[in-house]
Amino acid sequence: MRLPKIFRRIATVVCALALAVGIAGCGGGEKEQFINIATGGTAGTYYPIGGAIAEVLNKNGMNASAQSTGASVANINMLKDKQVELAIVQNDITYYAVNGQEMFKDSGKVENLFGIASLYPETCQFVVREDSGIKSINDLRGKRVAVGAAGSGAEANARQILEAYGITYDDVEEQFLSFAEGAYAIKDGTVDAAFVTAGYPTASVQDVAAQNKIRLLPIDDEQIKILSEKYPFYTKTTVPVGTYQGFDEEVQTVSVMAILIANDKIDAALGEKITKAIFDNVDKIAAAHSAGKNITKANALEAMDFIKMNEGANKVLK
Repeated sequence: MRLPKIFRRIATVVCALALAVGIAGCGGGEKEQFINIATGGTAGTYYPIGGAIAEVLNKNGMNASAQSTGASVANINMLKDKQVELAIVQNDITYYAVNGQEMFKDSGKVENLFGIASLYPETCQFVVREDSGIKSINDLRGKRVAVGAAGSGAEANARQILEAYGITYDDVEEQFLSFAEGAYAIKDGTVDAAFVTAGYPTASVQDVAAQNKIRLLPIDDEQIKILSEKYPFYTKTTVPVGTYQGFDEEVQTVSVMAILIANDKIDAALGEKITKAIFDNVDKIAAAHSAGKNITKANALEAMDFIKMNEGANKVLK
């Protein structure tokens, strides 16, 4: 039966509206961006902090995931190549990338890096077993030293600190081992010392301390002065008594800063959303790792003056 003309017109309008809604539903709305966060090894601090940040972003309407990586240098290269959108990195390594120095000397400046926020201090820690008899960095001459993964931010720190004491890799048996590998090597006695740069307490160091009495080696005032004059990103730090099981001494050392940076895939609007979510939920991040307790909005621009900020993040933090 043929419908009256008025009903045919209504049916046409309804079909057109349905088609329009279908098109909008398929592709007309704002496309959700997946946010990959590059962190570090599972035995370090970046991984739990990055995981907590991803969880916070997900609970605030974003789609984020944290992944284990080779840490700072690898993370910057992943940002450069747009394999990830966010990364936790050391400020010193970011400084090298922005300025085309050290491990970025041959490849040149990395142009697409933008600051989101400064997070927490990362402390340089030389770890030895108490029964090794090693009590100072000078005692490392001729010893087997795990200096961090080859080309990593931690390895650069280890090399610079040793140099402040007049020690080069020619004076030690350097072994390029990650945090986790260095911890295993300390426990089984295949190295005499292991170096980590991470927020304390560090999981890999806690793991060693749970089975062996350990000692952290102090950095002397003279060497801290040498380091800070040559590398302005170092700051003097004191690791408090009781940080690690069975080691009840206060230790003077140095730190760099862990910072959160992005590439140009994070625009101002998303940068603002990310930054606001983080600083509205710092308690949840702190619950994932004690280093998160040092993440504060008041210090969120510390040690970030060498990098261009994401406009949205800057809006939240200013």
